[in-house]
Amino acid sequence: MGRKSLKDIRQKEIIEAFYVVAQKEGLENASLAKVAKEMGVNTSLVLHYFNSKDDLIFGLINYILERYHQIYLSASCIEKGESRILRLVDNLFSREWNELIDDSVFYSSFALIFRNKKIKTAYRELHDNLRLLLSKVIEEAKINGEVNIQDAKKTADLIFIIVEGAYYYLSLYDIDEDYLVKLNHYKKTALDLLKLTKTPVF
Repeated sequence: MGRKSLKDIRQKEIIEAFYVVAQKEGLENASLAKVAKEMGVNTSLVLHYFNSKDDLIFGLINYILERYHQIYLSASCIEKGESRILRLVDNLFSREWNELIDDSVFYSSFALIFRNKKIKTAYRELHDNLRLLLSKVIEEAKINGEVNIQDAKKTADLIFIIVEGAYYYLSLYDIDEDYLVKLNHYKKTALDLLKLTKTPVF
């Protein structure tokens, strides 16, 4: 794996600062000047790497995707005899997954899809990418005889509909016992779709 260029490093630093500013002040109030102030640099440095706020938002969407990819990578680090698909479903319905990206930043940037086709395309690619990764893990589980499903892609799509709907709805709740009961129910519903050949232990 090659060493990251200075450009890649700087862009990531700027995107991370943009994310922090968006968390503090809201995406609509986050500006290139505020990002520069957060970093303690001149605005011209930010402009050198990102020509506009829209460019930064595209970078933020890629940043979100990278964060979600970590969940999939952690599911690959399993003990001998452990199920990768069960680990991944555990991760998808976990507090860790929910807290990867601040809800206010995620939904504020998502709302831009209704007036910006490029951002809409970027978000669609993000979601399609996550579904593809899940479908590959499901297909692997099918080959290993862990699940009894016909179409890995359709099953992955349905599970993600549950995941996305669950967190959208649960964002209205504080994280308490009721929240966890609901989350566990949605997780069991997702597992039912997989038609596991062995009953998982909760």
